[in-house]
Amino acid sequence: MSLCAATLVASEFMPVSLLTPIATDLHLTEGQAGQAIAVSGLFAVLTSLFIAPATPRLDRRALLLGLTVLMLVSGLAVAFAPNAAVFLGGRALVGMVIGGFWSLSAATVMRLVPAEDVPRGLAILNGGNAMATTVAAPLGSFLGQYIGWRGAFFCVVPVAAVTFAWLSLTLPAMPNRTRADAFATFKVLRRPRVPLGMLAAALFFLGQFALFTYLRPFLETVTRVDTSTLSALLLVLGISGLVGTSVIGRILQTRLYGALVAMPLAMALLAVALIGLGSSLPAAAVLLAFWGLIGTAAPVGWWTWVSKALPDDAEAGGGLMVAVVQLAITGGAALGGLLFDHAGYRATFTFSALVLVVCAVTALLSARADPAAGNH
Repeated sequence: MSLCAATLVASEFMPVSLLTPIATDLHLTEGQAGQAIAVSGLFAVLTSLFIAPATPRLDRRALLLGLTVLMLVSGLAVAFAPNAAVFLGGRALVGMVIGGFWSLSAATVMRLVPAEDVPRGLAILNGGNAMATTVAAPLGSFLGQYIGWRGAFFCVVPVAAVTFAWLSLTLPAMPNRTRADAFATFKVLRRPRVPLGMLAAALFFLGQFALFTYLRPFLETVTRVDTSTLSALLLVLGISGLVGTSVIGRILQTRLYGALVAMPLAMALLAVALIGLGSSLPAAAVLLAFWGLIGTAAPVGWWTWVSKALPDDAEAGGGLMVAVVQLAITGGAALGGLLFDHAGYRATFTFSALVLVVCAVTALLSARADPAAGNH
């Protein structure tokens, strides 16, 4: 499942490093090409909300294997897309896999390992996520210059095939034992603090991906880097993200709300700094390293918040969080693309900074509504 997560996350974010050649080949603007992430996010939202009630009698092993096949089909559709419509259709398929896999992932791990090993199992699963976040963008950029963006996307296909074979051999039968309720995911919004917390999470990912989606055209036109340097910068961003993920847990144990307020504020400052200093390669490298350090660690904070806010209903809360995050990624990519095309990178990055500041304020309000937050 960790391999499946790595392959899936790599597929999800590979367009970030290949935006320019995709746009050129399919006769799109860079903003329109960025909608590839928006499309996958939209379908992930719909799938995460309704996959459980839509498949009440389907064995979870069969469902996960079906999603893996869908990931393989998506890779083929994107790699051989003759036009933008087929390309976006392939991205819609990977969005369905994203929504379904992450909605089922925690519950699956809980059924695969003993209760005392669940945290370790979840850590292994999310290790695939962190690794893919580290290598997907730089590897996609590197491969793109030698085998083209289509070849880079096709690399997902054999990995998806290996993942399917591995899951077929290792996953046991997992009959669904939960009662289907089409509205269970939404019922958690009745809980105190949950609406404010979910809104803050949405604002964070909206602000993050309004900027992150358009890093490549920014670095090419403002920082003026070549493809090799671009790959190196994206690798720096990914490695710093691994570092951030490894240290954030200790901070969250005692300063959960402090971190949820401080991280978006720091990223807003980085967005503004990129506007002023982005033309300098050393400055851009340092700023992107800090962006990766915080941006990759922040989702751990929001999943920790779900476990604290909904300890007795974490599965429904997790499904809602998947939908919120994907909807925010969709909105960030879409709005960032419109601004990038019509007003330039300064407008996109300023929008990102403003949204992240509002996120910090909303997280602070959520903390004040939580009696367990104390003075943190």
